[in-house]
Amino acid sequence: MRLLYAEDEEAMADAVVDILELHKYTVDYAADGEEALAYARTNHYDGMILDIMMPGKSGIEVLKSLRAAGDMTPVLLLTARTEVEDRILGLDSGADDYLVKPFAMGELLARVRAMLRRRETYRPEELSFGDLHLSPADFTLRGSASSDDHGIVLPRKEYQIMETFMSHPGMYFSAENLLDSIWGSDSDADTSSVWVYISNIRKHLKSLGTFVTLASRRGIGYRLET
Repeated sequence: MRLLYAEDEEAMADAVVDILELHKYTVDYAADGEEALAYARTNHYDGMILDIMMPGKSGIEVLKSLRAAGDMTPVLLLTARTEVEDRILGLDSGADDYLVKPFAMGELLARVRAMLRRRETYRPEELSFGDLHLSPADFTLRGSASSDDHGIVLPRKEYQIMETFMSHPGMYFSAENLLDSIWGSDSDADTSSVWVYISNIRKHLKSLGTFVTLASRRGIGYRLET
């Protein structure tokens, strides 16, 4: 599992990164809100941990920017504030949970596990991009020109790739990003496996007659475009 962790207190950050990596999470660390938002816009994460009080942009500002762009990655907010209003603001802005400082590392790990479990069990009724629709219930991909009986049922890996693109509209994903997030860092697969699935998905899009294409940009990666 890959996490983004944003915190401007260096001592706290070192301790949290160490404990997360000890428990087999891959962690990208950002020291301020601007850097956190840049990381979030260019990488795929299973979850994010954002401190509310950061220079540049606050954790809530980062969160609002991501939600406004359609990024529904689970977010845990960290805050030194204890007022109920601050917690309400964070949750109303799209946070999945919050944790008040100071906290025990065991509680942080438990909150992260709970956040990631909710991500795995939550399934929206349908994901949409342009005239393309993806059903998490039966892994069926449809375009506006396809009837309910003529969608394409995707194999699991193809579905996971399409879910990644459609859950993060406009975001580029490199073959390495997809390999790490879908196959896992311990997999024996390599980027050639990703290329095969990308090729298959492009064939599906063509057969559906959709206006959506899976575009590529050299040195950056792939994204859906209309």
